[in-house]
Amino acid sequence: MNHIARFFLGSALAFFLISLTTACTTDAKRSLGIVPTAYGKVNEIAVVTDKRIWDGPVGDTIRYYYSAAYPILPQPEPIYDLRFFSVEDLNKEPLRKQLKHYLIVGNLNEADSPVSQLIRSDIGEEKAQQAKTDKKLRSLVGRDKWAKDQVLIYQYAHSDDDLIESIKNNFAAAAKRLDKDNMARIEATAFFGNEVNRKLMEEVKTKMDAEMRVPEKYFQAVSDGEVIWMRMETDAISSNLILKRVPYTDKKQLSKEGIKAIRDSIGRKYITTSEANTYMRINDTDLPMYVSAKTLNNNYVLEARGIWEIVNDYMGGAFVSYLIYNPDKKDLLFVDAFLHAPGKDKRNYMQQLEYIISGVKY
Repeated sequence: MNHIARFFLGSALAFFLISLTTACTTDAKRSLGIVPTAYGKVNEIAVVTDKRIWDGPVGDTIRYYYSAAYPILPQPEPIYDLRFFSVEDLNKEPLRKQLKHYLIVGNLNEADSPVSQLIRSDIGEEKAQQAKTDKKLRSLVGRDKWAKDQVLIYQYAHSDDDLIESIKNNFAAAAKRLDKDNMARIEATAFFGNEVNRKLMEEVKTKMDAEMRVPEKYFQAVSDGEVIWMRMETDAISSNLILKRVPYTDKKQLSKEGIKAIRDSIGRKYITTSEANTYMRINDTDLPMYVSAKTLNNNYVLEARGIWEIVNDYMGGAFVSYLIYNPDKKDLLFVDAFLHAPGKDKRNYMQQLEYIISGVKY
């Protein structure tokens, strides 16, 4: 065989292999028993619906709930990042079928709608018919349709008005399911390689009589018998954790005014900059401080979220604080996480900090 023949044969073989690889879509791989692993950014949702729905009142409802502001950050950031795809968009690019989280929304009364056909195929005709009369049967959670570790939230009804109502009624449950799935990735990022700083964990145990996993990259900034302040610094952000035991004297301490007073007293005493007469305080003028009660590891917790600022300097950021009450102990435990990340989106970093302090046992 001459060189020219070998060249054309080799080119044809290469073209065939490339074509075969390209044609091996997600669906084809599944038919061959090859199941890809889903990928995607934390807090990202692929919204699969018809363009008519996305551009109309139903789409507005989706954005109202799923793109609502994350509480509470200096600049607005959504709870979830939404990416719109039609069914045709998915079919054009197979990798779009390998994302982690999907919200699939359709009006089942539109027989020619590609997304309606997709939903009917996935949930079955019986469930599609039940959705006509039963409001509780207009949402469904699926898994691993096109790839491993996928979560798919189906929202469907037989009119746009009913679809809007279904999205409203099922948002809380859908968000809880998505957040649960996100948690493993938030943990993996906060505790990269599952590494912890055992020295700081022992310090927390000894000085604060509490247990808390501390990521390995944190270092001790202050430990004076009153406060433990731990920090992690990168070129882009400063992540901070503060713990303090507060003698419990009155129920009034477990109030909005009480938790604010504790945080501001720590900020005034410990947190400053290179500028003169600077200190940290809560800024509840530009944005309100949001306070709520919850149970954490069997203890009553007062939670505060808001933004902080440095008096006499141009610095600010977000914080979340816990004031933990254990009736078997004479002290309250104050735990605070705050972030300084100028020019950066802060939602994901704050979620990592919140994950860390949510593991506190007191």
